[in-house]
Amino acid sequence: MGYSFTLDDVAHLASDAGRAALAEVARLPLTPATHLADVAAARRVAGDRAAAVLETVLLRRRAESKLDGSAEWLFTDDALQQATATPVARHRARRLAGRAVHDVTCSIGADLAVLAGVASPVVGSDLDPVRLAMARHNARIAGVDPLLVRADALRPVSRAGTVVADPARRDSGGRRTWRPSDFAPPLDELAAAHAHVDLAVKCAPGIDFAVAPWADEVELVSLDGQVREACLWTRGLATPGVTRRATVLRHDRPDQTITDAEPDDCPVAPPGGWIVDPDGAVVRAGLVRHYAARHGLWQLDERIAHLSGDTPPPGVRAFRVVEHGPYTEKALRARLRAHDVGRLEILVRGLDVDPNTLRRRLKLAGSQEATVVLTRIGSRPVALLCRAERT
Repeated sequence: MGYSFTLDDVAHLASDAGRAALAEVARLPLTPATHLADVAAARRVAGDRAAAVLETVLLRRRAESKLDGSAEWLFTDDALQQATATPVARHRARRLAGRAVHDVTCSIGADLAVLAGVASPVVGSDLDPVRLAMARHNARIAGVDPLLVRADALRPVSRAGTVVADPARRDSGGRRTWRPSDFAPPLDELAAAHAHVDLAVKCAPGIDFAVAPWADEVELVSLDGQVREACLWTRGLATPGVTRRATVLRHDRPDQTITDAEPDDCPVAPPGGWIVDPDGAVVRAGLVRHYAARHGLWQLDERIAHLSGDTPPPGVRAFRVVEHGPYTEKALRARLRAHDVGRLEILVRGLDVDPNTLRRRLKLAGSQEATVVLTRIGSRPVALLCRAERT
């Protein structure tokens, strides 16, 4: 859960004395091996505020890879975990540019800092007074000045024509998919409360979209290969003719997007020269066939997301097929031995195979590196031995 900050903590951390203490403690290594010495040093520097100062320094270090320009921000542990990574927040904000926007679950202001740069006016609200105080501090550091008020997300308090929300996730009880009631506030209640305006709701990518019929467009967004969020767009925020969208963000190449308005005439055929594993956002959005049609690829099996083709799309990590055949552990072991494979990446779709357990049983001893794709074509388990390459 992390340290429980108070309003007095926030006021101190934002003061000259607090900033000085934070700068001093930031010089400490703060590693498990130095924990006792670091705590003692923090107490000498910050006195009874040592816990708040230590937690803030640790959270700032975690935020460096997620939030741009946040070196002097204030966080709670939960708020930082839920905060949108800056590239994803910028992508979402582009669809809101020029609008009057109210972020009804603004938390510590990570989205507000981005929204305030493209939308006007911008209002932020939250029920938690500590997070609101942190949001005021963070907005000031970011050089923006949104209006901030304490309010319940289910009780509209502004006349903004566009509302954005990022409900907190409850414990899903171990389920792989999320339901509307797993969020606070619940998604259905949030949609009902703002039925008169354009609404954008960020939620976990594992949500069962069928139980959010009020969403006119569902967008899955990944960043550098990891699916980060789903955004549910309604009314004027949705793209006409589009109900599902996948957006792939990468630091090293231009953004890509694909929608269900594109053709999906994708054949099913035996393996070709390459195997392509579509980005997780494409898979989660149910747009594998659309992606294949765009890039001249085909499916190995209608139920499996692995695609094949003679030429992979540019800028993706694809797998050049060396050989393929029926999968059994014995046959795979012999095939790897014949190719002198000692380092093996194992990709599995459609089979009940644990890669780590299988790798130990294979007892690899060669000098070469390879990738094996284990999948199912029809009812037959198959293994495709490949070399991974960046195209």
